Amino acid sequence: MAKLILLNKPFNVLCQFTDTDGRDTLANYVKVARVYPAGRLDFDSEGLLLLTDNGQLQQKIAAPEHKMPKTYWVQVEGDITAEALMALSNGVALKDGRTLPAEVRKIPEPDVWRRQPPVRERKAIPTSWLELTIREGRNRQVRRMTAATGFPTLRLIRYSVGSWTIDGLAPGTLKTLEIHAPEPAKTIHRRPARSRKPKPSKGKTP
Repeated sequence: MAKLILLNKPFNVLCQFTDTDGRDTLANYVKVARVYPAGRLDFDSEGLLLLTDNGQLQQKIAAPEHKMPKTYWVQVEGDITAEALMALSNGVALKDGRTLPAEVRKIPEPDVWRRQPPVRERKAIPTSWLELTIREGRNRQVRRMTAATGFPTLRLIRYSVGSWTIDGLAPGTLKTLEIHAPEPAKTIHRRPARSRKPKPSKGKTP
């Protein structure tokens, strides 16, 4: 069995256990020994972070080739347009290449905790909330995607990774699960090819 921790990471918390600059880290919220993040969540992002004590499970969750879906609640600046939603859905051209198509829809403001410090909003400019699901893990990808369509991200909350969600978890709280660990990948050992002796010639000896 593998240990899996679901943490609702607060805003401005480093996704590591130590920091030489004195910033808030996972050590202040996770008191379980020998668990490590399965993937990362930016310092200024909130929401679901998974940690585990099992290397195979960590690889399955975090490795890009598995394309595990990650769903975010995203507050953007401006009244987002149908054209922008279509662009996000089709994939956005970024400096490191076009993103894969995303699942995206505009949603009402979710019933979530108030961020500390609160988001700076301008009275003259409305904001929109999106539910965005991606299957990649590029650096600050969601923020770059919305910015590329003309709607900068103001707040980013990761709601789910695969089938795991932050439902029932207040910021800074966690839930521990015991789940079956994935089977390690099997290595196929091939026998070296046998060298065959040349057959004697059927011709007569001179």
